[in-house]
Amino acid sequence: MSITKRRVAFGGLATVASLALLAGCASAPTASTATPTATAVAGFKPCMVSDLGGFDDKSFNQLGYEGLQTASAALGVKAITVQSNAETDYAPNIDSLISQNCSLIITVGFALSAATVTAALANPTVDFAIIDDAADNNFDGKTDAPNIKPILFNTAQAAFLAGYASADYSKAGKVATYGGMNYPTVTIFMDGFAQGVDYYNAQKSKSVQVLGYDEKNPDAATFTGGFEANDTAKTTAQNFIDQGADVLLPVGGPIFQSAGAAITDSGKDVALLGADADVYNTFPTYDSLYFTSVEKGIAQATAAVVQNAGTATTFDTTTYIGDLSNDGVGIAPFHNFQSKVDSGLQGELDTIKAGIISGSIPVKSYLTPTK
Repeated sequence: MSITKRRVAFGGLATVASLALLAGCASAPTASTATPTATAVAGFKPCMVSDLGGFDDKSFNQLGYEGLQTASAALGVKAITVQSNAETDYAPNIDSLISQNCSLIITVGFALSAATVTAALANPTVDFAIIDDAADNNFDGKTDAPNIKPILFNTAQAAFLAGYASADYSKAGKVATYGGMNYPTVTIFMDGFAQGVDYYNAQKSKSVQVLGYDEKNPDAATFTGGFEANDTAKTTAQNFIDQGADVLLPVGGPIFQSAGAAITDSGKDVALLGADADVYNTFPTYDSLYFTSVEKGIAQATAAVVQNAGTATTFDTTTYIGDLSNDGVGIAPFHNFQSKVDSGLQGELDTIKAGIISGSIPVKSYLTPTK
């Protein structure tokens, strides 16, 4: 599926609520143990369906789950969750939540888009939200059902910063990025990363090479074919290591874990980037390898949507787009690499971030197709 086929236009931005419980990546409290801090409307029941990675994927499914649990705790309600183990589970899982009288059903991931739209159209009195998809299967720039709220993230902006930093760090002059599958919410990371490297090259008169992704031909990018930490994902990482890349950005849930294993087995000095969450905190097994992570505020955004749905008389379906301006996306600290990066790098990144927010440094993505 190409990026051009998934170009969409959106009405406006919703504001993410400030929820202190979401600081860091610690486990969220459950509704049964936390003290409610808000009053939910009578009978409010929030629910969630995972994608194939499951709720312990150390990535976007887990972040959505944490946001759901945090908001449910604040509202004093019990959330219902169901995990998908195959694509054929999507529709039945959603139907099972409808049969349990869920008020709000959040589906996690673009792969659930068609099933979500079908269920929403058939059940207009149930509210839906979907993470990482516009629910625009007709490709007409509109959400396909009036009771669905898309939760999207312009991660190209944060990945731009990560690409710039990676190019600055690379000793080999070669970095690599690759994805799980060819979906816009995957390639948006890769595209932003490559743009950041290009910007670095232009600013510094360098020629750092990006392996695995060509901005001019994104459909020819490298993909593992799924979102599992398996031998294919490990071999893909190893191939880039063999080609001389010393920084890797895998985009696709737990496939970064396979990259960590490949780097460890290679014995080479290769840095690894995470996607969605700060993997230094969520999966510390390879903490010595993590350069930074390109983060989405999935937990915060999900919690805000649940909290708003649980306290409002009318469900707000306005699309939420997280970007640098509203802290919906960003990059994690350099952690163990802090002493290894150039002392002036953070200042440069701060300046670039301000330029992206102001528009003086344009970053294109499927969410900003005119740039």
